[in-house]
Amino acid sequence: MLAVAVPVNAGPLEDGKAAYDRGDYATALKFFRPLADQGDAEAQFNLGVIYENGQGVPQDYAEAVKRYRKAAAQGYSLAQYNLGFMYRNGVGVPQDYTEAVTWLRMAAEQGNTDAQTNLGVMYANGQGVPQDYAEAVKWYHKAAAQGYAGAQHNLGVMYAAGQGVPQDHIEAVRWWRKAADKDHAGAQHNLGAMYAAGKGVRKDNFLAHLWFNLAASQGSEKARKLRNKIAEQMTPDQITEAQHLAREWMAKHQR
Repeated sequence: MLAVAVPVNAGPLEDGKAAYDRGDYATALKFFRPLADQGDAEAQFNLGVIYENGQGVPQDYAEAVKRYRKAAAQGYSLAQYNLGFMYRNGVGVPQDYTEAVTWLRMAAEQGNTDAQTNLGVMYANGQGVPQDYAEAVKWYHKAAAQGYAGAQHNLGVMYAAGQGVPQDHIEAVRWWRKAADKDHAGAQHNLGAMYAAGKGVRKDNFLAHLWFNLAASQGSEKARKLRNKIAEQMTPDQITEAQHLAREWMAKHQR
């Protein structure tokens, strides 16, 4: 889910992080456990990650939840998010959407983009809270404004569907483009669909092929089929150029 938090000050916490980074989990535990037992929130969180992932110890979700809870109660936002995630998915605890919302909200209010996005999803789906698209949009906006691709994608979905905001295909395209530029496959697929249909942008088979191709390269079977369908409306030269542009894009974005 999350990597061990990066410590700020030198000392046992930093030594534990260094050991964790080199895969020496037994040593990391020796540093983290005493600090966690003394009430250090960051060490408690890091210990929770180790138990959740089963690194140097048998995987133990209940113990991970216990450690996350201790850190979360001290206001540690990463632990609050992880605890909310565990409750949402019923990992280490019985699934409880209401409890998940409680912890996600705490982390979201501290600016955690994962929590903001997931809280938006809870409002959009009516999980643990009454369904409220406007509230979902609010939390997506907060995470999207910080550059979080998942929230940018979700915000585009809300604008395209007119959920919580007036329907606006141009705005949907704007947010999907931001997420697509961060290599979000769903946004790339949706952007391709907008170019194919001429919604929010001028219809352009070349750009539709490009974005479908990028999404397909990440394993989207739907995008692959749509790319091939669009290719039937293109000349061989156009297809070649679109493929070349896709390769350039992937090279620029280091994949």
